Amino acid sequence: MPITIPYRDASFFNRIADGSLADVAYEISRVYFGDTIPDEALVGLVQSAFPFDTPVHELDKAKKYVLELFHGPSLAFKDVGARYMAAFMSYFSQKLDREINILVATSGDTGGAVAMGFHNVEGVRVSILYPKNRVSDLQEKQLTTLGGNIQAFEVDGSFDDCQAIVKTAFLDSELNKIVSLSSANSINIFRLIPQSFYYIRAYGQLKQFGSPLVFSTPSGNFGNLSAGVLAQRMGLPVRKFIAATNLNNVVPNFLYSGIYEPKESVSTISNAMDVGNPSNFVRLCHLYGNDLDTIKQNIEGYFFTDEETEEAMQRIYQQYNYVACPHTAIGIRGLDNYLDKDTQVCGVALATAHPSKFKPLVESILGQPVDVPERLAHLANRTKQVIAIPADFQAFKESLLQTVS
Repeated sequence: MPITIPYRDASFFNRIADGSLADVAYEISRVYFGDTIPDEALVGLVQSAFPFDTPVHELDKAKKYVLELFHGPSLAFKDVGARYMAAFMSYFSQKLDREINILVATSGDTGGAVAMGFHNVEGVRVSILYPKNRVSDLQEKQLTTLGGNIQAFEVDGSFDDCQAIVKTAFLDSELNKIVSLSSANSINIFRLIPQSFYYIRAYGQLKQFGSPLVFSTPSGNFGNLSAGVLAQRMGLPVRKFIAATNLNNVVPNFLYSGIYEPKESVSTISNAMDVGNPSNFVRLCHLYGNDLDTIKQNIEGYFFTDEETEEAMQRIYQQYNYVACPHTAIGIRGLDNYLDKDTQVCGVALATAHPSKFKPLVESILGQPVDVPERLAHLANRTKQVIAIPADFQAFKESLLQTVS
């Protein structure tokens, strides 16, 4: 984390938020980096990272919106952080005389976004760990079929097991003497800072209504929500955040009881949120000074079963003719719960992935065909290339050293 969070007043956000996602990225990057990166280079980096935008989609004018974060190459919100990180790591790696090895654990979308963002980036190798049989078919294709500098590890365990292996790797002195390690998970601040950009971009699109903003964020490892809080701490006007989860509900339970009790993750239809011990919980608390009252004033938590998620997907389609993936549906349902008691706000639910990434599931729930964009459809017939390992750090370490030798 930065030693201090740079603060800017409302006039700053009113000025920059009307720009594109790349424009917002440039302004916030200047705040954090100062003159570390020459201005001309910085402009090029953010433009290469963000040839796409993050538009809001109206559900109920001036009342309820969906912030669509799936317009990047992997069709998921993780593209924003992964592409920014890839651009900047490529820039800095040119100044090094050694290869950077990026480790990333994924519950679904992170792996695909990182794989596509870093594919063929010179001076960088990527190792992606994902839980066996716990990601969708198209998610798996995204992270296992590119080859080159991208290596996928299929772990016989849960996402929490994958995450534990990655964390252990960073603490292993022998491994770190041999390879230069970095992370592309949201534990890396280089992922978190860019994810704050689209909260600011949403503010720019909705400030015309003059209502306080409430963001409902589908949450698993809580990097996405932490990024919104980071923007709020910088000065972005936000009334409230909603932590919307599936049955992996340790944070909503904490907000209710004040007691944080991690537990083993359970498998749900919103698989990218199946996290029983979110890494960013510590960071989230830190951003609010580890003060429970302040946390509860700013964040409200809701959680939903698979049945409630399916009901939300059906209702959203019937009411708004909008097809939502299960994660997005949880975000919208959490927002609806909040709007039942606070109607004087403009609510924004984050759409974290395109529904085609969960095509069989969405079609079975809605009874409607889901079109698959070409940039995803072309992966369907590719053969996956993986190294299968048990949920054991030593097994991963040995396999990793073989791939980099």
